[in-house]
Amino acid sequence: MDLVPALQEPLKKVLGPATAKVMAEHLGLHTVGDLLHHYPRRYEERGQLTHLADLPMDEHVTVVAQVADARLHTFASSKAPRGKGQRLEVTITDGSGRLQLVFFGNGVHKPHKELLPGTRAMFAGKVSVFNRRLQLAHPAYELLRGDTDGEETAESWAGALIPLYPATAKLESWKLAKAIQTVLPSAREAVDPLPDSLREGRGLVSLPEALLKIHRPHTKADIEDARARLKWDEAFVLQVALARRRHAETQLPAVPREPGSDGLLAAFDDRLPFTLTDGQQRVSREIFDDLATDHPMHRLLQGEVGSGKTLVALRAMLAVVDSGGQAVMLAPTEVLAQQHHRSVVEMMGELAEGGMLGGAEHATKVVLLTGSMGAAARRHALLDLATGEAGIVIGTHALIEDKVQFHDLGLVVVDEQHRFGVEQRDALRGKGKQPPHLLVMTATPIPRTVAMTVFGDLETSVLDQLPAGRSPIASHVVPAADKPHFLTRAWERVREEVSNGHQAYVVCPRIGDGDDDPKKGAKQSKQAPEGDADKRPPLAVLDVAEQLAKGPLQGLKVEILHGRMQPDDKDAVMRRFAAGETDVLVATTVIEVGVNVPNATAMVIMDADRFGVSQLHQLRGRVGRGSAPGLCLLVSEMPEASAARQRLNAVASTRDGFELSRIDLEQRREGDVLGQAQSGARTSLRVLAVIEDEEIIAEARQEAAAVVAADPELTSLPGLRTALEALLDEEREQYLEKG
Repeated sequence: MDLVPALQEPLKKVLGPATAKVMAEHLGLHTVGDLLHHYPRRYEERGQLTHLADLPMDEHVTVVAQVADARLHTFASSKAPRGKGQRLEVTITDGSGRLQLVFFGNGVHKPHKELLPGTRAMFAGKVSVFNRRLQLAHPAYELLRGDTDGEETAESWAGALIPLYPATAKLESWKLAKAIQTVLPSAREAVDPLPDSLREGRGLVSLPEALLKIHRPHTKADIEDARARLKWDEAFVLQVALARRRHAETQLPAVPREPGSDGLLAAFDDRLPFTLTDGQQRVSREIFDDLATDHPMHRLLQGEVGSGKTLVALRAMLAVVDSGGQAVMLAPTEVLAQQHHRSVVEMMGELAEGGMLGGAEHATKVVLLTGSMGAAARRHALLDLATGEAGIVIGTHALIEDKVQFHDLGLVVVDEQHRFGVEQRDALRGKGKQPPHLLVMTATPIPRTVAMTVFGDLETSVLDQLPAGRSPIASHVVPAADKPHFLTRAWERVREEVSNGHQAYVVCPRIGDGDDDPKKGAKQSKQAPEGDADKRPPLAVLDVAEQLAKGPLQGLKVEILHGRMQPDDKDAVMRRFAAGETDVLVATTVIEVGVNVPNATAMVIMDADRFGVSQLHQLRGRVGRGSAPGLCLLVSEMPEASAARQRLNAVASTRDGFELSRIDLEQRREGDVLGQAQSGARTSLRVLAVIEDEEIIAEARQEAAAVVAADPELTSLPGLRTALEALLDEEREQYLEKG
């Protein structure tokens, strides 16, 4: 939102190269404008202390507290000079709870002089557990002296409210506060993106005023004013971008596709061994209505894991084939593309045998196209696409390549949207003579407002009923560190399932073939303080499979599956598992989506705390697909009190995917909402919380639609245009990253 040169000034000119480098590398801040939009995470009132009992484990925290006592210990140490090491233990208090700080070696002298009982200070570090007590090892600290001591401290802490910024170990909150103090005068030059009428109509403060109030509030009301205003900025600018995209797309022409009354779709429906649920019928109608118009459909199809989205998508594809067009289904991985191909061919039976002996009269050809296919098979597939012989094509990114030509592309179905950027959608759409219709499916449900923000350029259909015949799944957390006998019992349960004629999955976060970057692991452990559980790299498929086969699951047929196996090997492993020849499949998350083996009833997820909530829900959807009840065990070594354990408890306690996706969002940093993988990485959402601010987002969407309808080019709103360009630059980078 930074039109003015003052706000585009690089930080290294203002703050010097060293500080600027840390800000760029660790917080993604490059210009004065970026820094002004780095808002405090919370505020502490001067004279009040942080409540220590609520500190999260394993996170970098900043606390305001008072020193209760400090003791210097010496201990025998071969490393220390003269064989004696020094350890300073300082206890800080909030009046009720206590937290221990420890300093070692040469690091003890300064705190020993400064941290005297009764002193108040800000402390920053990572909370860990040592000897069953919470502690901060080697925290950074800044003393809060009386307001008389020295000009600078008095100036920066003069307000009654102390802003605490999202900080890193390399740059503490108070250093950020000082840097912001330096650039704050530039805030007066910020250009306002909101139309005046909207701002006045909603009683919002101006942008410069909001920036001053969020960084230097005098009262809590100042913070409220600033946040209300900045939330509107974010919601509104984003919704204008989406409204413009929707507006542009309604201007595009498309070929209407209507199914014949006695064509392929009718023949398929007659073959189905069951009736569609009410939800499936309703959503199918919404899709068919869109397909019949002369503008491209842009629809998001979302619903519970296992609600039968694939069937609904397939019926849409058949309707398009009926009308003489071709339909494509794009999957994020080869395993999934093969899986979809197999299930589509099974569902269609002889209707998928177009051009072959024994094919039914309305039959079409269903073709698979992936990157690892042999040259001959690939040539054959490409020919079928170009001639229109193949009505239905299922594949991976390979479909987007230049060489791929379609006869008449009518519908694109994208499975698992968050792994495809807008660029890929557009590249594939460019292959139609006119823009094809688009249907996007998500694997896990997403809350309404997320749909409005992340997929705001799409209309939404929701499948919320599970088809009849799905079994319940019981989920439990297995605390492997606190209660090792629970883990033993977990393996016994797997054996019981197998002896009852069923199969099981064991999921691990890593492959473990040396390629999945132990360097990253090394880097982590270097930063990790003493006694930190993070030191152990995540469990790996190859190691776990070997331990199980020799140990608790000895005598069972155990196989492995991961993304770096050869495609034919992957396919063979999946076929053997689907045929019931393998008892236990130890795999990475390649099985996360779309794998359908009704006889698999148990799943054990190792290091479950390393996965996101939606991902766990998605994995769990692989069991309980048949008539026998499913069992999902979430194994974790994280302590009871940790945020990670609470996340797992949430997954174990509910099967409602919409509820879980809300929890997921509330638990992740705001950053992830727009689909960037690194949680908390800098994105365009900074104060807007997609869950809490549902009303603002919905209202902003209406306002944005009105503004764009009246003035699609935004000629009368230069401030908004500039803000939009800044956002879209960031967006573009994000989508490229997504790709």
